[in-house]
Amino acid sequence: MTATNQKSLKNLELPGEFRFLYFSQLIHRPVCKGKIHDRIGKVSDLVFSLSELYPEAVGIYLEHGWGKPTEFVPWKRVLRIEDDAIFVQPPEEGEVYPPFVDQPGWMLVENHLVGRTILDIDGRRVEAVNDVQLLESRGRLAVVHVDTSFNGFLRRWHLGWLQLFKENLIAWKYVQPLNVEDAVTTDKVLLSVTRKQLVDLPPEDLADALEELSGKEQEALFSALDSETAAEALLEAEPRAQRQIIADMREERARAVLSEMNVAQLADLFTVLPHAHVTELTKMLPTETARRLHAILSEREVTAHSLMTPDFLAVGKESRVGEVLGDIRRSGREADSISYVYVVEGEERVLEGVVDLRDLVLAQDDALMGDIMVSPVVSAEAEDLRDDLQELFVKYHYRLLPVVDHRDHLLGVVRYNEVMKGVVTKVRT
Repeated sequence: MTATNQKSLKNLELPGEFRFLYFSQLIHRPVCKGKIHDRIGKVSDLVFSLSELYPEAVGIYLEHGWGKPTEFVPWKRVLRIEDDAIFVQPPEEGEVYPPFVDQPGWMLVENHLVGRTILDIDGRRVEAVNDVQLLESRGRLAVVHVDTSFNGFLRRWHLGWLQLFKENLIAWKYVQPLNVEDAVTTDKVLLSVTRKQLVDLPPEDLADALEELSGKEQEALFSALDSETAAEALLEAEPRAQRQIIADMREERARAVLSEMNVAQLADLFTVLPHAHVTELTKMLPTETARRLHAILSEREVTAHSLMTPDFLAVGKESRVGEVLGDIRRSGREADSISYVYVVEGEERVLEGVVDLRDLVLAQDDALMGDIMVSPVVSAEAEDLRDDLQELFVKYHYRLLPVVDHRDHLLGVVRYNEVMKGVVTKVRT
């Protein structure tokens, strides 16, 4: 046991041997009457009394579903807790335990504590309760810490093997839980200390973890993040994960996460989402933010076809270098329109290759353009959006990009300055 745990438990008697357990390790564990084959159900929840400094277990709550009545196993009937099951004494009368009846001052860990938001004394959100640490000693079981780390969350989803996070345990004496009646109408518990940064994991690592998961596990991990961290992780995730997370978010959660993003970040996110999702999410934004976002998205929806210019130089494969240079000198073209000479074939001008002007000047006059060209050519399609063009310019650092149709017919060129003006590129390591 750590010094921190010893200090926080100084008011709790620890007679003889003891061990720490997590609620996540006990929930859904089989409950058996005496022997492993005599199974009566699984742990649905654990019931604790709030009358003590450290709440002590009063029983096991069993829920069977399918219209069957619940059962309540008093903790005094618990024989032992083992890795594969919790063993209890048979009920005193009949074949089943009595149904669960709530009592004043009782707390169900799963229903009333796990998943609740913790507030500090100033009413600011700190973190969510992802797990509860329990202490077992000579048949007694007490709540000693709440776990706000993602380790707690991962244990609940059987993902503890990831080991991505550091422990963040808050001693129970600092946590003032709401009573059962209040828990029905609120999702908050009070932390009687000032706000701390309890989880310090880079958004990139969180994004990687989200991308590794899918379905309910991904949804559960994302739901455990506070709004600011969730926004940062979402922006770092790959488009496939972004689309899935957005599809699973409830409206209230979406509003909170979107409110943490600036307009440029929203634009980056919305460009990878289906149109229907963009429409719904835009309705959740403040009017001015939505207006600015629409302006950015409208600009990004401009296609290569609308941005291209026909001012370029194209020649055939059999053209000689000297002839091409002579034509350039006599053409009177602007310098930025002849950074490259494109090599095409036939009247339809199918793009075959490209020659940089510097290579052209250094080549022999009698060399054929087809012999010195570079092929295949990096090109943009006519329907590519501004974002697509920006990615190509960032990746290849060209001054011009040729624009082709689906049959590789050369239609025009787009200039770097036309597409990249005002864009600040970022590199993700």
